Amino acid sequence: MENKHLFIITTTTNKTVDLTKAKELRSNNLFPFGRHNYAIYRTPDYVFVKGTNSGRETHMLDTYEIIDEATAISYQHPYFREE
Repeated sequence: MENKHLFIITTTTNKTVDLTKAKELRSNNLFPFGRHNYAIYRTPDYVFVKGTNSGRETHMLDTYEIIDEATAISYQHPYFREE
């Protein structure tokens, strides 16, 4: 039986990262979902992950990539929610 409480993602480089105990450093999770959605995570092992939405209205985040700490701290998301 699979554990439905785990938050495990696959990055754009096909690496698996467990975000179950990661700290969300910054995000925009406003509904309706779209390109304005993003989140920056830091895992307990100090792996930084950026999650973004490629434009899908059915999921908040659908693309994940590993980034370095400096990029995570200074990240400015280029998209804003359009009313």
